[in-house]
Amino acid sequence: MIDRDIILERSRLVTQIRNFFIQHDYIELDTPILSPAPIPESCLEVFETEYKNPFIGDRKLWLLPSPEVWIKEFIAKERCSVFELCKAFRNAESIGTLHSPEFTMLEYYTVDATAHDSIKITEALFDVCIKRDTPQNVKPPFRIMTMKEAWMEFAELDLEKLQDRDTLVDALEKKGLLVNKHSTWEDLFNQAFVQWVEPALPKDRPLVLKDYPAQIECLAKNILGTPWKDRWELYVNGIELLNCYTESATKDEVLKSMKREASKKEAQLVPHAVDFKYSELFTDFPLCSGVAMGFERFIMALHGITDIRNVLPFPYMHDWLFQKTKR
Repeated sequence: MIDRDIILERSRLVTQIRNFFIQHDYIELDTPILSPAPIPESCLEVFETEYKNPFIGDRKLWLLPSPEVWIKEFIAKERCSVFELCKAFRNAESIGTLHSPEFTMLEYYTVDATAHDSIKITEALFDVCIKRDTPQNVKPPFRIMTMKEAWMEFAELDLEKLQDRDTLVDALEKKGLLVNKHSTWEDLFNQAFVQWVEPALPKDRPLVLKDYPAQIECLAKNILGTPWKDRWELYVNGIELLNCYTESATKDEVLKSMKREASKKEAQLVPHAVDFKYSELFTDFPLCSGVAMGFERFIMALHGITDIRNVLPFPYMHDWLFQKTKR
């Protein structure tokens, strides 16, 4: 178990976050952590469980990697800004200094707002949470850089001109990257990003890395006339802390995305049920920006802590894995 001071700091931050959003007229939600049909995301694996009932039969359920599926149902009905601090679960990820299969997620959705608006909201949230001894490179204002600019500066490649797989393969091979012939465009993008771009991102202050490739599937709105989505991620000291979208708000876009992701989920370790009727929520969905932040990583950033075990009250998964590997 971690020390008492970090427990108290978690409590302080939870209180400050709640007060911040309530003062800005957000409604706090308390959504279920189980779902009979999560939103399909091929980049994530889920945990499967089962409800046992001798009268109606067994029912499969899944622990959610994000409260998004329930939050958007509420927004579609009530059309208001919301936030939630909750447990989230992600299977088949490495258990190390930055990851835990069970963690705390902060999500906040702002209606009548875009991803650009959420930059200012997030800077204001940081301002109320930082302390005098918070590392300088965690404090706002945020630096802003587009993905195209980052690739040009750190990989010396014009990503906008590399939008088909063959062209991207050719460019990466010329730079000496070993390419798997079965890799998709997204696989290749991620390989190059991790190799050249991510390690070189500025660390002097928080970095908003914006305008992600539209070929990377997610429920973010496309930026018309460009190959980008209206999405940004925040890096603090080189570590990804949060993800933000202008939410895709049309039924057809959401349905197409769900179908593409559902087809990929079938081949994953833990496939799950998908309810395509969920897309009907977006028949009249408001303009909305959503942010998902790893709460433990936020604590780590604020205190210059480098191991997630030191901010988890009960790092049982790390302890269990370590004990298993020692045998």
